[in-house]
Amino acid sequence: MPSTTPTSAMPPIDTRYARIIAIAVPVILANLAMPLQSVIDTAIVGNMNDAAKLAGMGLAIQLLSLLLVSFNFLQYASSGLSAQALGQLAENNHALGNHSKNSSQKQSPLLSILQRALLLAFAIGTILLLAKPWLIVYGLQALAANPESGLAAKTYLDVRFWGVIAELMNFAFIGWFAGQGKTRYMLYQQGFIAILNIILTLFFVYVMDMGIGGVALGTTIAFWSGVVLALWLSRRHLQLTWTALFTADPQHFAKEKKLRLFSLNKDIFIRTLVLTLSFAWVTRLSAQSGDLVLAANAILLQVLSISAFALDGVAVSAETLTGQAAGRRDWRRFGIIVKRTGVVSYGLALGLSLIWWLAMPAYLQMMTNIEQVFQLASIYQGYAILLPLIGVGAYWLDGVFFGLTAGRVIRNAALMWAVIFFPLSWMLYQQWGMTGIWLSVWSILLLRMLVLSGFLYYAHANGGYETLYPSS
Repeated sequence: MPSTTPTSAMPPIDTRYARIIAIAVPVILANLAMPLQSVIDTAIVGNMNDAAKLAGMGLAIQLLSLLLVSFNFLQYASSGLSAQALGQLAENNHALGNHSKNSSQKQSPLLSILQRALLLAFAIGTILLLAKPWLIVYGLQALAANPESGLAAKTYLDVRFWGVIAELMNFAFIGWFAGQGKTRYMLYQQGFIAILNIILTLFFVYVMDMGIGGVALGTTIAFWSGVVLALWLSRRHLQLTWTALFTADPQHFAKEKKLRLFSLNKDIFIRTLVLTLSFAWVTRLSAQSGDLVLAANAILLQVLSISAFALDGVAVSAETLTGQAAGRRDWRRFGIIVKRTGVVSYGLALGLSLIWWLAMPAYLQMMTNIEQVFQLASIYQGYAILLPLIGVGAYWLDGVFFGLTAGRVIRNAALMWAVIFFPLSWMLYQQWGMTGIWLSVWSILLLRMLVLSGFLYYAHANGGYETLYPSS
């Protein structure tokens, strides 16, 4: 039996609702800046009086999501590793009783984690950029693009692909800042990208008259500018010179350390790939229904994107606090945290659905001036308004399982619900057309929640939550 003295000496985990909300709010604000990139682009294209261009935008965003979000393990790995490194530094300094050590020596592990993540992001992004011609052609074919919407999507992607390296680096920076609790740096970076994107895109489209290519150019430049800002924030945070920021320590670039960054979240990679393939399948069903349906769904699915990033703020609270409880094996507080983060999550979801119900007419008018698209989106707006309430369980439980670092459970859950989802969605589409497409979107969210809750309940009823914890 390990000694209980260290644990008893530690202050108890703060499980108050105020603490849960305090963690969530900065993350929500930072996260809400992230989906603004696609919302801004979609809104500008939606006011070009061309349904095919709007449909093409929907295809392009979905293809980019399929390619890029599959690599968001860069974010999760950077977050976990930087948090561990920060904790190790604090522990070492406490043990040595020396807080005046050389800054570069103290920060070397944190710097190397960022450097490795950025190097991997650059390598993956370069491969995607070199494969651009084939990825665009075969990707749009897989999404069943029609000729006109496919041409619009290709025009956008030809330019936007030059920013994929920056977007992958963005994942690494977000995770690195989050792992150290620097959520305000996340907010600065994401807010800067969003504001610059608006300014540049409006300039290229309405002043330079560059059309959909100008929309892509504005976003691409904004992301690269965000990388520059993030580098400056990183240098300031670590108190390093620019030269030191780009100077690598060979011992931190050993083969096993580089492989760890990639392998740490292989299960999350599989889970995310399944999820993005599911939404790509929904986009394919929309494309098969014609450009009008694809355009309307491109607007309405932005509701899910915005809501998901907001709900992820509470999921981060769940991840942080359940992770602390699991690390201490304090399963009583773990149960309290699960319940209370669930209450906050569903409360936020109810508020989001209410906001969407009130704001939807103005939102649709802002997003498009194409009357047919507006009318069709208005008919199906109820499905979008309810998305936060339908999907909140999936995002909340994701946070709980990420806190447990139960990657194997997360992966297995994704494979299980995917086996049900694809044949179910095909039957729904065949039976009810566009209504079936929206029921398919709902089923992604509900199946994720049901399978994850099943794992959680089974663990609770058969040996306790510790059975889910990989190091138990």
